[in-house]
Amino acid sequence: MDQNLWNTVDRYLADTLISPDQRIEDALEANACAGLPAIDVAPSQGKLLHLLARVQGARRILEIGTLGGYSTIWLARALPSNGQLVTLELEPKHAAVASSNIQRAGLSSLVDIRVGPALDSLAALHAEKPAPFDFIFLDADKPNNPNYLEWAVQLSRPGTLILADNVVREGSIVEEASTDPRVAGTRTFLENLGNHPRLDATAIQTVGVKGYDGFALAIVKA
Repeated sequence: MDQNLWNTVDRYLADTLISPDQRIEDALEANACAGLPAIDVAPSQGKLLHLLARVQGARRILEIGTLGGYSTIWLARALPSNGQLVTLELEPKHAAVASSNIQRAGLSSLVDIRVGPALDSLAALHAEKPAPFDFIFLDADKPNNPNYLEWAVQLSRPGTLILADNVVREGSIVEEASTDPRVAGTRTFLENLGNHPRLDATAIQTVGVKGYDGFALAIVKA
């Protein structure tokens, strides 16, 4: 594995295909200044989220795992003016940074940040009987991904797109005896994804500035 080459290629692709965007850069800088962990999606991945949401024609998006709002901004920019993105974040500090970044990007009217354990927020959201979400992005604590998947299906409709990040974990997902709860949670999530009667899914390995990882993609069936 050549991380330097991956980094160089990622930078080239981002410089070639993604227009300079000060508000996006400001969000990353604010996250770093606030001491948030540098685990945001890469710029090319953020643009991929944006394009997938546009292809989906998403009007309602659910994001589990806000951090500083970098991916939130990419997703919210894909929404129409009357769309909505609900994003769930455990840490109040992270949510405050995200709120500031989203406001600076001019997207506050589209984004509803909910703070607290995601499973509690999902239960409360479900109790509100919301309209189904068109696009759901899972990028929070990996041990709970199997639970997040079940909630995602309940909050979806036929045709909803579900995307999960960090599902390869440098290849450790093939280690059946792993005691890492992130690996175990990811393996259970992938197995549930493949066996779920209402989902049609695949997963892709990725390399780049975020190292060796991957994402899983599923469509909710009728």
